[in-house]
Amino acid sequence: MLREIRPSSPAIEIPLSVILLGAGTSRRMNGIEKIFAKLDGQPVLAYSLEVFTSFPSVNQIILVLSEDLENQARRLLKSRGWNGIVTICVGGQRRQDSVMCGLDALTPCDWVVVHDGARPLINHQILQQGIGVVRETGSAVCGVPAKDTIKLVDSEGMIIESPPREHLWQVQTPQFFRYDLLYKAHRNATGTFTDDAMMVEALGGRVKMFHGSYNNIKITTPEDLIMAEALLHQMPPLG
Repeated sequence: MLREIRPSSPAIEIPLSVILLGAGTSRRMNGIEKIFAKLDGQPVLAYSLEVFTSFPSVNQIILVLSEDLENQARRLLKSRGWNGIVTICVGGQRRQDSVMCGLDALTPCDWVVVHDGARPLINHQILQQGIGVVRETGSAVCGVPAKDTIKLVDSEGMIIESPPREHLWQVQTPQFFRYDLLYKAHRNATGTFTDDAMMVEALGGRVKMFHGSYNNIKITTPEDLIMAEALLHQMPPLG
């Protein structure tokens, strides 16, 4: 069951364009496409779509998928009445290729949010926080401080460094950017990057981290679905 929507407190008003990524592989999901895996009876993808479509500042959403998921996604959009705000485009081989497809598909805009469709437990508060930070800095990334000690190891598994934990954060999505900055970062990218913040950093840009939620997990294994369902039942309604 999707979360009940209650009226949001007034959002900081800037128009947001969203790139929602769902073109990744699901190698660890036992043959199930993770964005269409059932979470409390609903597709994982439906939860983040519900959050973005009900957030007042969002005026367009590009849903980036692999070609074989397009028909399934269109059925979902039609059943929920999301066709008017959500446009589907086919992604590329790498994550950054899919984001670039999304950037090219957007109508002209100033602010863009990139989010993983496999992170269903975002909320309006995270979006409001991100807007506040990105207006000041031009780049804002959601994350949480690392709880565990992190070790840097070599190719043989031997520990070579123990970075101070107080400086380590686990990076999440959504990630917020000025459109022109993110577009330039993608156009100038060489090599492979695992998130958009890395690309802006490579361009010489500064990216501000803001506190997200430990509930904002990414579905990558069947066990994650069990955890997400338990967290979902503890979460308040949207708004």
